[in-house]
Amino acid sequence: MVTSPPWPVVLFDLDGTLADTIGLIVASYNHAFRAVLDTERDEAEIRAWIGRPLIESFAEVSPEHAEELDRVYREWNVANTERLLRVYDGVAELLSDLAAAGVRTGVVTSKRRQTALLAMRGVGIEELAPLLATLEDTERHKPLPDPLLHGAAALGVEPTDCVYVGDAAVDVAAARAAGMSAIAVSWGAVGREVLEAAGPDTVVDTVDELRRAVGLPAVVPAG
Repeated sequence: MVTSPPWPVVLFDLDGTLADTIGLIVASYNHAFRAVLDTERDEAEIRAWIGRPLIESFAEVSPEHAEELDRVYREWNVANTERLLRVYDGVAELLSDLAAAGVRTGVVTSKRRQTALLAMRGVGIEELAPLLATLEDTERHKPLPDPLLHGAAALGVEPTDCVYVGDAAVDVAAARAAGMSAIAVSWGAVGREVLEAAGPDTVVDTVDELRRAVGLPAVVPAG
C-alpha cells in the first residue's frame, strides 16, 4: 500500500544536517581565535554555537573583536572548505527521492549565501534543493522563527505544511516558534541528549531513519 509523505514540504538546516561541515567549522573558529586573540576555545563549546550566526557567537566571546574574528573566520573557512568538507552518505539520494515523491524541499541556514552554496556544491546537492534561504534573507535568525517563516513564504506554503530538519537545539526551537514540525538528526553538532531535551517530534540517528521519518522507504542494500 502506497502512503503519502506526512509533510508536503521538508526544510533542512545545512551544517551538520546535509553537509558534514562540523570539523571545518570548529577549525575555522579556532583559526580565528588564534589569529585575533591568541587563544582557542573548547570544541564542545564551539559545537554548541553551530546553527547561529557567526557574529553573535563572536560578540559573546569578544564584542570589541567580533567583526575581525568574523572576517578572519570567513576567509579561512572559504579557503579550506574543499579540503575539510565531508559528505553524509545518502543525503543526495534523500533529496532526489523526496522530489520524485512530490515533496518540495529547501535549505534554511544561518550561513551566508556564498559559503552555503560552496558547501552545497561540495557535497553535490546544489541542484537538489530548489530553495536556499541564508543569513542575508532575514534580520533575525534562529532560534527565532524568521528564517523558517521566510522559507515557507518563499515556497508559497503555510508553516504547518512544513517539517524542519536540523542538528541543533536552535533548529528545534526555531521550528516550534514557526509552527512547524521538527526532526532532529544526531549526526551533527550535538548529541542525542541535547536534541531530545529541545523537544523535537523525533530524533533520528541515520539517514535511513530520516528517510522513514519523512515518508520514504529505506534504501535496500545492493546485492
